Amino acid sequence: NVIAVGTSHGLVLVFDQNQALRLCLGTTATGAEYGAVSALSINHDCTRLLCGFAKGQITMWDLANGKLLRTITDAHPPGTAILHVKFTDHPALAVCNDSGGSVFELSFRRVMGMRTCESRCLFSGSKGEVCCVEPLHAGLELKDHPISQYSLLAMASLTKILLIGLKPSLKVWMTFPYGKTDPASVPLLAWQFVAVQKTINPVLAFCRGDTIHFLLVKKDESGTIHVIKQRQLQLNCDLISLSWINPRTLVLMDSTEKLRVVDRPSQEELETVDMAELQLVYNSSHFKSLATGGNVSQALALVGEKTCYQSVCSYAGQIMYLGTKSVHIMTLRNWRERVDHLLKQEKFMEALSLAWSFHEGTAKAVLGLFADPAKRKGVVADKMVEILLQYVDRSLKKCPEQGKIQVMEQHFQDIVPVMVDYCLLLQRTDLLFNQIYPRLVENSVARGVFLESLEPYILSERIGCLTAAVMRDLLSYFQENGMMDSVEGCLVHMDITNLDIQQVVQMCWDNQLYDAMIYVFNSGMNDYISPMEHVVMGNKMLVYISCCLAGRAYPLGDIPEDLVPQVKNQVFEFLIRLHSVEAAQEEEVYPYIRTLLHFDTREFLNVLALTFEDFKNDKQALEYQQRIVDILLKVMVDNSDFTPSQVGCLFTFLARQLAKPDNTLFVNRKLFDQVLEFLCSPDDDSRHTERQQVLLELLQVGGVVQFDEERLLDLAEKAEFYQICEFMYDRKHLYNKIVDCYLKDPLRKEELFNYIHNILSMPGYSSEEKQLVWVKALQHVKVSQTRLQMICPLEHTPGRESSGFRKLISDPNLIRPFSLSNFAQLGPDLHELLVDLQCQFSPQQVTAFLKTSQDYRLEEAIQITEKHKLHEATAYLLEKKGDVQGAFEVLLQSDEVQSLLRRVEEALHDIIALCQRSSHGLNQQQREVCVCVSKCSVSPDCFSLSSALKELTMKVLNSMSSFIAPPAIIQRILQDPVYGKGKLAEIQGLILGMLETFNYEQVVLLSMQPNFNTLKSTKRIPLCPNLLHKQTRISVILNSYFMCSCGHLYHCQCLQRKEVGVLSERQYSWSCYKCTSNQGSRPADRSSEESSRSRSTSLAQVSRSHFTINMLSEATLDAQQTQAWDHFRTLYRGPSRLAVLTELTHSHGNERPGLSNPVHPGTGSIYHSENFQLKLSPPPLVEE
Repeated sequence: NVIAVGTSHGLVLVFDQNQALRLCLGTTATGAEYGAVSALSINHDCTRLLCGFAKGQITMWDLANGKLLRTITDAHPPGTAILHVKFTDHPALAVCNDSGGSVFELSFRRVMGMRTCESRCLFSGSKGEVCCVEPLHAGLELKDHPISQYSLLAMASLTKILLIGLKPSLKVWMTFPYGKTDPASVPLLAWQFVAVQKTINPVLAFCRGDTIHFLLVKKDESGTIHVIKQRQLQLNCDLISLSWINPRTLVLMDSTEKLRVVDRPSQEELETVDMAELQLVYNSSHFKSLATGGNVSQALALVGEKTCYQSVCSYAGQIMYLGTKSVHIMTLRNWRERVDHLLKQEKFMEALSLAWSFHEGTAKAVLGLFADPAKRKGVVADKMVEILLQYVDRSLKKCPEQGKIQVMEQHFQDIVPVMVDYCLLLQRTDLLFNQIYPRLVENSVARGVFLESLEPYILSERIGCLTAAVMRDLLSYFQENGMMDSVEGCLVHMDITNLDIQQVVQMCWDNQLYDAMIYVFNSGMNDYISPMEHVVMGNKMLVYISCCLAGRAYPLGDIPEDLVPQVKNQVFEFLIRLHSVEAAQEEEVYPYIRTLLHFDTREFLNVLALTFEDFKNDKQALEYQQRIVDILLKVMVDNSDFTPSQVGCLFTFLARQLAKPDNTLFVNRKLFDQVLEFLCSPDDDSRHTERQQVLLELLQVGGVVQFDEERLLDLAEKAEFYQICEFMYDRKHLYNKIVDCYLKDPLRKEELFNYIHNILSMPGYSSEEKQLVWVKALQHVKVSQTRLQMICPLEHTPGRESSGFRKLISDPNLIRPFSLSNFAQLGPDLHELLVDLQCQFSPQQVTAFLKTSQDYRLEEAIQITEKHKLHEATAYLLEKKGDVQGAFEVLLQSDEVQSLLRRVEEALHDIIALCQRSSHGLNQQQREVCVCVSKCSVSPDCFSLSSALKELTMKVLNSMSSFIAPPAIIQRILQDPVYGKGKLAEIQGLILGMLETFNYEQVVLLSMQPNFNTLKSTKRIPLCPNLLHKQTRISVILNSYFMCSCGHLYHCQCLQRKEVGVLSERQYSWSCYKCTSNQGSRPADRSSEESSRSRSTSLAQVSRSHFTINMLSEATLDAQQTQAWDHFRTLYRGPSRLAVLTELTHSHGNERPGLSNPVHPGTGSIYHSENFQLKLSPPPLVEE
């Protein structure tokens, strides 16, 4: 009834509910003595007012007459401000809290006409400063609550929450620490009685920061108070005020002075209001106790920066906020006010949505509604009807009078469905059709939109019945606008008892609405036969018959249970009619069954099969079943109009029925034999695949018991029905005979290998059965040799022994026709077995196979080739292993057939090729090992010196001259006993051949030297000095040079000697010696770094110091290139070989060696000079 406001001058202004000033308590003189008013409290019956001051005094006033009743100056220590003063539910008991953090109990007494006050300390600030206190107020309606007798008091210190009881004696019931919080956050407390599990108990809400905790307080039968923690509420703001406005709703204020309305059960924030214009009054000066000298702790002063305890007060669903110039009262609107507020803004859809939430009880912060759901829904429904009628009137008034028709349609399309929805939700179709629709009819556009909007509700069966007027308008509108499909869709979902059936049938017939017509016949007249006689055709008839026999209505719903037997009998009677109603003279018997069989035999038989499932206990139905089967046999078996597939469908259907354990059908077995002969007729080549598939399907569904298996198998073999044969053999577990079925069937021959694989690898087959299949497969393996390898990799799986494959490749008669390169992806052991067999049966192909395959192990393969004495293959494997010397020795053993000179020539070619390939990795001493070839080749113990032998020797020496110094070659020749006793003429050809090679290569080198000089003079492409030496052979230049990505050229030997190569991934990755030297580090020291980069070894690298070997071994020339080289040699051919020898023999003096003077001075003969050099090999490598 009153609002009391304390001022900074020590006055208290008391206003009534009409904002009229009733009392002004205190004087300015008192205010100057006591300081500003810092706390106020009114008791529950609004008769007393407690007033606390900034300098520590407390006064009590009579609100009825404004009389000062008490002045309390000794209730707490002096020099501290009063922060809180609160009445409890006990009329003579109050509590106060001062700026020292202490809490005191104030007991008011009246003795001998004297008003006294006794003070008791409840909590000392020395143990932790309390900055907020909140006693529990039960109110008049809960004054008898068992908790109220304890006078509970909640206190919030800077570190924890305390819950104590003042009555009957002081007792602490609970302490709850905050945990980690912001020191500047304000502790907040608020009590509220809440219904929890049908019991009303107090709940304490407290927070400090952004998290609100809820504690449920309840008393058990023994009188003990229990405090139970409830679900907490997490926010994203720092709170400075916390108040309950009702048991479900909290009103919060954050540090930015924004008011937040929160629904506690759902934790949903309902509304946010900015209160900055209020200019909220803060209590900071009192918490700092400025009036008494500021003698407070820093922690309390920090919290006081944002405190507004005495500026917020809640009572009876109202919250008051004190501003510097005004007081604001916040209340929640009741449900009607909230709806009317939206209606005033013409937000009809929002108002309807809010009203429906009130109707369903899902709205938040609801005031003014009945707790009883029935009463609540009735009141809200009446309000919603009022809103809907207002919405209709408003939509008609706001409709655009001018403009495009589409704009008007869109206007009503946004409104009409909303009206229909809420009318259906309220189950008020009378409101929709009797009040809303008549108003919309006034506008033709609104009428059309309304009728169109009904269609989706009818199809979803939310509307099942229309008034006669609306139904008439609906059909007329759809018919006028050509929307007959919509008419049919609506009719089959509606109750047509209120319609003019004759009119509807005529309309459906005129527009061919067969579904609607069937629905009208069935639902309106209970006639299920007429649609089949006059209406239904094609696939629709099959579906209709299926529905009738299954007890379902067409096109949706169910036939009434009492009509189901009658409908089934009527349908069967219709099907077995001998003739139609208006039968012509030439009409065949059973026209309906015949028509359905011709239309879709399989589907019609499926319909019958589904129907027969329900005929177990119905005697009459079983009779119909046998009768229909007899008619089917009579119509189809003796009629040539049906295809084998259709006949097969019939007997498949019969086989399924006969295979049932409770079968009651009887079919003459001769008919099955007759069908078998028809399907297996060898004279009829037409539809071969179709007839076989039909018979197979018949057998698979159990029809095999209807036939003599031996006769069936004989007919199938004659008709070449190999799938039928396979089926029969599989029943008898004769899997080996199935192999013949696959081989004879041209369409499935390629599937034989998969079948064999499945038999051999899958469980479920005995070892004897697998053995028979394997033997059978080996007998026919030549039928498809190119596909045999499919068996091998399919069978060779991890963990499985490939015994079958071993048997296969161990048979020489089978392995000879195959190319072993086709056997890819085998394991090493099987691959080595292939190599062994290849050595036995195709030794000439072993080397080629080893070169193209990588799936064998070297050591095992070497043992295999050595066992079979295949020297060429062994030498290849040793070379691949890196044992060049061993490969060389093996090739020397290849002259076992000494009588055949061709074998010697082949062996020499192999040895020469080996030496040429390996010479780049050997030093000068190792290269001279090849000289032993000449000794082997010209040994007098083995061969006579013939022209053929000399030619072979010439080939050897010419090949050696590219890699071994000529003096070493000549020395070996002269030391040989054969040539040591001969004449110069015997080796003249050899020496002249070497000189001719020298002459040719020197001419080429001199021709190319200007180009190399040009490259050397270019700074971008420096060259290795050895590349430009006159003694460097052109073959060496072409075969062993490398260009870095930086442009430098080097010999491979130069780089190897400089140790600038790094071996990684079986390849050498070289670094430029010059570039790495300039950088002050050796490439070898950086090998690990370079290898870690994993750069690809290509000729042109991104890095300047990397390049890759480019081996030009075994280069070949085409015909045009060979002709060019011959022409080049002709142009630059030097003196004859005899002239060169003569000049070498008679050369004297200090002439410069060259083509005309190739010898050193002071020597009489080149044969007596130990230092004679032809300078055909590269000189010793020198540093740059």
